[in-house]
Amino acid sequence: MPLVPEIGLPSPLLWLIIVPLSALLAAVPLGRRAARSMPIVAVVMPALALWLIVEVSLGGPQEHTLGGWTPPLGIALRADGLSAAMLLLTAVLGAAAGLFSIALYPPRGGDESAASGTFWALFFSLWAALNVVFLSGDLFNLYVALELLTIASVGLAALGSLAAAMRYLVFALFGSLAYLLGVVLVYARWGTLDLDLLGTMIDAEPATFLAAGLMTAGLLVKAALFPLHGWLPPAHGAAPPPASAVLSGLVVKAAFYILVRLWFDLLPALATEAFVQATGALGALAILVGSVMAIRAERLKLVIAYSTVAQLGYLFLIWPLAGGATGEMPWAAGAWTGGIFHAVAHGLAKAAMFLAAGLMIEAVGHDRLDGLAGLGRALPFTTFSFGLAAVSLMGLPPSGGFIAKWLMLTAAFAADELVWAGVILAGGLLAAIYLFRPLNRMLQKADPPELKPVARRRELLPMSLAALAILMGLAPGGLYALLQIGRPVAALEGLE
Repeated sequence: MPLVPEIGLPSPLLWLIIVPLSALLAAVPLGRRAARSMPIVAVVMPALALWLIVEVSLGGPQEHTLGGWTPPLGIALRADGLSAAMLLLTAVLGAAAGLFSIALYPPRGGDESAASGTFWALFFSLWAALNVVFLSGDLFNLYVALELLTIASVGLAALGSLAAAMRYLVFALFGSLAYLLGVVLVYARWGTLDLDLLGTMIDAEPATFLAAGLMTAGLLVKAALFPLHGWLPPAHGAAPPPASAVLSGLVVKAAFYILVRLWFDLLPALATEAFVQATGALGALAILVGSVMAIRAERLKLVIAYSTVAQLGYLFLIWPLAGGATGEMPWAAGAWTGGIFHAVAHGLAKAAMFLAAGLMIEAVGHDRLDGLAGLGRALPFTTFSFGLAAVSLMGLPPSGGFIAKWLMLTAAFAADELVWAGVILAGGLLAAIYLFRPLNRMLQKADPPELKPVARRRELLPMSLAALAILMGLAPGGLYALLQIGRPVAALEGLE
């Protein structure tokens, strides 16, 4: 039983939504002065996420019905180990990116442009939408949260490039339309959109297959899986660095999270061999194509952005590694857990990279690779943060990225899926190539460029995130145990 009613405290599930929504409502009239609330939010949100983790660890999956109305009439917020892990990741990255942004969008003085007044409303809106995604147990509520997330994300991208934001918006609208059509079909056929209720009644029939296909296609667009990734590099590369950190570390993971819920919780019986192999093939192509594009990029933020395209490909390898229509597969649990491990480790490392890149851009004035020679001597702390994050993205020990790839490789070898194992190994080698390029420039023995001063307290933010990505590999047991709480049967026995 949930522990919260017994100790007479309001549910952390509700507060995880109330706090960022309250910050959003305050940010609308306050404008740039909303930056003053960020230090408070940066403390409260991780504390709430940790509170939820304690509740889930001690009492199992948690549920809170809004207003006491149970589904299908009411709305239920639900959290298991996966939800709690993603909420903690959101709280940590949101706190780091928000604190980093105070210097860019301060409460007073400096730039008086519209961007300085709208950033905080967009930022808190994005945070609230992410938390709703990770707590919602209803397909339509997930759609509403995705739309709020899209609006906030496009707005943040527009602060860097209006053209990139418009491209993002076009892709996102097609994805939203496809997902909504699938939701409408589900409701028309089954009369409810609550995931738990649907799980007891949904069946493999033409309407269900069509709805699943539409929802999956829409979410793949929002997750920027190759070849639907065209909006991601320009948007993430042009956005302000803290916005890029949350867009790359969190926003694309929201669509992936919903796909995991759909296929492992609700629709495992629909996962045919052809579907899971096709999903794996797209993931493999994302790894290879994204890596090649990152190798060819000549701007630091574009290298990091194309790296996101590549690293997202690993997440979709859990579908073929978990099988399809082939019976029970005991290695599926390793594939599923490895994929979630990678999502968390990538979020930490990629946000650290974007924040480090932001400091370099502030210091040097640009992010061209050919102008970063000697930067390691001028900004050793920030360069070290970038290098630590690179260790995790390459999958080197002792990092969270290594644990994730180890789990997935173990599952691939256990399933005798040598092709997928080869893709994982090749992706690590390619990551070493495209990440060593900027690191090599930074560490060259050259006179450092003329720099603007960078506050050491801001350098601590990317360092903290990169260190957490490494700590995941040194002490993986806590996250591993958390992810097993409420784990779907399909994650244990395989999709079939």
